Amino acid sequence: MEVNPPKQEHLLALKVMRLTKPTLFTNIPVTCEEKDLPGDLFNQLMRDDPSTVNGAEILMLGEMLTLPQNFGNIFLGETFSSYISVHNDSNQVVKDILVKADLQTSSQRLNLSASNAAVAELKPDCCIDDVIHHEVKEIGTHILVCAVSYTTQGGEKMYFRKFFKFQVLKPLDVKTKFYNAETDEVFLEAQIQNITTSPMFMEKVSLEPSIMYNVTELNSVSQAGECVSTFGSRAYLQPMDTRQYLYCLKPKKEFAEKAGIIKGVTVIGKLDIVWKTNLGERGRLQTSQLQRMAPGYGDVRLSLEAIPDTVNLEEPFHITCKITNCSERTMDLVLEMCNTNSIHWCGISGRQLGKLHPSSSLCLALTLLSSVQGLQSISGLRLTDTFLKRTYEYDDIAQVCVVASAIQVES
Repeated sequence: MEVNPPKQEHLLALKVMRLTKPTLFTNIPVTCEEKDLPGDLFNQLMRDDPSTVNGAEILMLGEMLTLPQNFGNIFLGETFSSYISVHNDSNQVVKDILVKADLQTSSQRLNLSASNAAVAELKPDCCIDDVIHHEVKEIGTHILVCAVSYTTQGGEKMYFRKFFKFQVLKPLDVKTKFYNAETDEVFLEAQIQNITTSPMFMEKVSLEPSIMYNVTELNSVSQAGECVSTFGSRAYLQPMDTRQYLYCLKPKKEFAEKAGIIKGVTVIGKLDIVWKTNLGERGRLQTSQLQRMAPGYGDVRLSLEAIPDTVNLEEPFHITCKITNCSERTMDLVLEMCNTNSIHWCGISGRQLGKLHPSSSLCLALTLLSSVQGLQSISGLRLTDTFLKRTYEYDDIAQVCVVASAIQVES
C-alpha cells in the first residue's frame, strides 16, 4: 500500500495508521469424542482458553476483541479515519514543523489537515499527533498524501512526503424500476443488494421526493394496530442478499393543477440509505436524482374516476370519466358512444362537450347496461375534435363483472 520516495536522512519520522474498530476474536475449535485417544483433553483446553465463549467453546466466534491486522476494506459511504504521528528521532530541537494531509481522488484533491498552522518547535523524543476524518464519496483509487516540512537548528529547511494508496469499494448494488398507474401516481421499486462479505444492519432506507411529489412508503403492514415492517423484526441484510423497497409518489396538487398532466422527463427524488456493519461502523449513500419518463397519452387522455366492480345484468350503472387536453391547442370536442355486443350506452350520442383548453380537464357521468353476464370490457367511446376533424377512439377502457340480479335468478 505504501509507496515511498527515495530515501533521505531526516530528523523526523512519519507514521500513518488507519483507525478502525476492533473485531471479535475467532478461534478454530479442535474437539473429539470421549472414546478417542485424547479423551476430554481438547475440550478441557477450550474451556480453559480465555478467548472462547463460556458454555459455547466449540463456536468459532470468541468473546474477546482483537485489533485489526491489516488495512481492511473501505466502502463508499463510510468514514475513513486515520492517525498521523510525526516523531522527533534526533537529539536536537526541530522548529517550524508543518504537517499537511491531502486526499487525492480521480476528480479532486481534498485537504484533511485539522490545522494548517506550523508548530513552533519539537523537542527530541516528542511527537505531533493528528487524527483526520473523511466521508468517502467516490469509488476507485484514493491516495493519502502526507507532507512534512521543518527547519533544523542550523536553519536548513527540510521537506519530505509519503503516499498511501487504497481502494474504495462499492458496498451496495441499487437498481430502480418505475411503474405508472392509470392515475398520475408513480410506483418506485428499489432493489438493494449487499455486495460486501459481511452482514449489514439496514438502519434507514427512505426516498426523498422532489418538490413535485409527495411520497408514501409501502414497506410496512398494519398488525394489531401497529405498523410492522414487511421484512420482519430483523433488519439485517446478509451478503449477496437483495431486498425490494416500494414507494408511491403522487404529484402535489399545485403541480397537477398547473400542468394538468406531468409530461416528459421529471425528477422523482433520491434514495437515502443508512447502514451499520461489524461493531457499529456507519455508512451512508445517497443516489443521484432519479428521473422518470412520463407516459405519453397523445392529444387527449381519457381516464376513469369512478366505476363499480360488480353490476347487475340488464340494469343501468354509472361511471365517471375524466377527459384531459394534453396538447398545446384548444379543442372543440364531440362525444360519440358506440354499442358493442355486450355493453350498451344509455344517452345521446354525438353531443357537444364544448371547448377544452390546453392542460384543462372535464368530468363526464355516463350510464351503461350490460346484456351479457361475466367479465365485460367497456368500449366504444369516440371523441372528435371539430377543429382538426380528428377522431380519438377509446376501447377496453375498463372491465366490470356482470352478475344476474336476485329477481332474475328467482324467475
